[in-house]
Amino acid sequence: MTDTLRSILDDESGQGLAEYGLILGLVAVLCITAVVFLSGKVQGLLSNVGSSI
Repeated sequence: MTDTLRSILDDESGQGLAEYGLILGLVAVLCITAVVFLSGKVQGLLSNVGSSI
């Protein structure tokens, strides 16, 4: 019984997947933040380009 419990506690096979998930979540948050902050500038730039054409 203790050997089975010890082998379950020592198993780290899902650790890599969890780390990749955290990195992916961080990248997604950074991308969304960048889009929110830069959307006004991009909209103004495209408006100026459209007006000059």
